[in-house]
Amino acid sequence: MSGEAGANSRKIAYIEQIRGLYRRERTIGLVGCLLGVLLLVWARYRMTDATWAMWLAVGVIGASWLLFAYVIFRRTAWVRAHPFDVNG
Repeated sequence: MSGEAGANSRKIAYIEQIRGLYRRERTIGLVGCLLGVLLLVWARYRMTDATWAMWLAVGVIGASWLLFAYVIFRRTAWVRAHPFDVNG
């Protein structure tokens, strides 16, 4: 039973390590999306004739989503390079 418990604890540690990868980039992407949406709403309802702000907001949101995609590809590459080994 202790062997199975040890394998489970190693697997949990492995999953937690994966979840921690690129956390800063994910946070930046989330904040960027939020700021882009706020800018888009602000430009749409508060500014008159501000197409530049709307395009800037769409650019910020797009860049944030590209950052999310980058993180997904980098984490996938890390997992493929470091597969979970049951034997430790």
